[in-house]
Amino acid sequence: FLQVLNEKKLQEVDSLWKEFETPEKANKIVKLKHFEKFQDTTEALAASTALVEGKLSKNLKKILKKIVAKDAHEQLAVADAKLGGVIKEKLNLSCIHSPMVTELMRGIRSQIEGLITGLPSREMAAMCLGLAHSLSRYKLKFSPDKVDTMIIQAISLLDDLDKELNNYIMRCREWYGWHFPELGKIITDNLTYCKCVRKVGDRSNFASSDVSDILPEEIEEDVKAAAEISMGTEVSEEDINNIIHLCDQVIEISDFRTQLYDYLKNRMMAIAPNLTVMVGELVGARLIAHAGSLLNLAKHPASTVQLLGAEKALFRALKTKRDTPKFGLIYHASLVGQSNAKNKGKISRMLAAKTALTIRYDALGESTSAEMGAENRLKVETRLRLLEERGIRRISGTGKALAKTDKYQNKSEVKVFDPSGDSTLPVVSKKRKIQEVDEQDTEVAVKAKKFKAEMKEKTAVEDGEPVKKKKKKKLKEKQAEEEAVLSEEIPTSPITELHSVALLFHYALFMATFVCLQNTEKKKKKKKKAKDEGED
Repeated sequence: FLQVLNEKKLQEVDSLWKEFETPEKANKIVKLKHFEKFQDTTEALAASTALVEGKLSKNLKKILKKIVAKDAHEQLAVADAKLGGVIKEKLNLSCIHSPMVTELMRGIRSQIEGLITGLPSREMAAMCLGLAHSLSRYKLKFSPDKVDTMIIQAISLLDDLDKELNNYIMRCREWYGWHFPELGKIITDNLTYCKCVRKVGDRSNFASSDVSDILPEEIEEDVKAAAEISMGTEVSEEDINNIIHLCDQVIEISDFRTQLYDYLKNRMMAIAPNLTVMVGELVGARLIAHAGSLLNLAKHPASTVQLLGAEKALFRALKTKRDTPKFGLIYHASLVGQSNAKNKGKISRMLAAKTALTIRYDALGESTSAEMGAENRLKVETRLRLLEERGIRRISGTGKALAKTDKYQNKSEVKVFDPSGDSTLPVVSKKRKIQEVDEQDTEVAVKAKKFKAEMKEKTAVEDGEPVKKKKKKKLKEKQAEEEAVLSEEIPTSPITELHSVALLFHYALFMATFVCLQNTEKKKKKKKKAKDEGED
């Protein structure tokens, strides 16, 4: 507690800093009235925390009752208006907070070592530093297990290791492929390939070496058979030593990557267990790294979580007025990968909504269980199953029964080929054909009778025999009947007309193909003749 000696100079707020330029000037303005040490850092932290939160600690309350109560008529200058309100309410002391008080506190802090005697500057600096660290940890609720910076660095290192490992393995396969190219086709696993090359070295050693601990028996026999008839070039021992050294590097990096992945998995389960259950440790770690921290990721809405990692595609689509992307980093989650291409957008949207809830629960909640993430994942899986099966919910009349989905049954329909579709000719019924044949036969019979009658008349006239009247009448009647029959128009159906047109078309097509064949034969003969003349 400090007592103000010259209140007139405090009125000049703009020039008050000049009165605290040196410890001597500061002692003319204020004077130390009471000073009490803290017992340890824990007590200092509790008092500082109470001041930060605007609360009145027990030690401060005792000191105010003992010392300030004697000068109750004086005003108490406080740096925090909220703390002043609490003091006035509980102890009935008049408190003041103004820009002048703020400037006064700034001056006191700058000359605190000169105002409080008996404290070495080194101890003061160490005390301030330790209290500042403790207060910062309390403000951030710091815990070594809750550091998401380690996740960001681990996932970045894991991506870098994957890139370097791929480059090393590609170089190793290409390098040793000049000596033993058949081995790369037989052994497809990269780590097994490097272990085999490191153990054997030159391909001539495959016949005498035992690689049963690395390869199965069938593949081992294939490798030994291929080594005997290999088409690779011969290399020196120095080349083999360098290749073996590269294989050692590949194996060491692979082991370190496995260890780093386990570390990342454990760290993700400690920091964001619900997020890990929802989307997996790799996708969750990439989301945290992309946002900068778990707290920053918790501030993002579900739509932003869905599109994290696809910012370029989003702004390109907005600029060109095309369809915006439906997913970003969340595309690599197992739930999105299980769905069809048609349902990926719906599942990614629902997964992003549930993931946003789990992120906020992990970042701002105090529980470390993963029950919420498991429940939300189950909901998304149920929704995915409904979309895949295309089930339609059937609700009962009361509305209380659970929704049910129909079982999917595959019904295959066997269709028989109809050969009638291959023909371009119109189909004519048998009855129609029989009627047409009968009409043609009657026509021919009438014409034959008429011809016979005419021939009889001619022969009778030539012989000079008179034709009887009755016969003439009968002949006239028959001729009239025949003319009546002939005069009647035979009805023609459209089907018969189409039939005749089709026959004409086929005949024309046949003649055209015949002419083309004759022309081609003539051309072949001419070419052959010209070729023979040229050879002569």
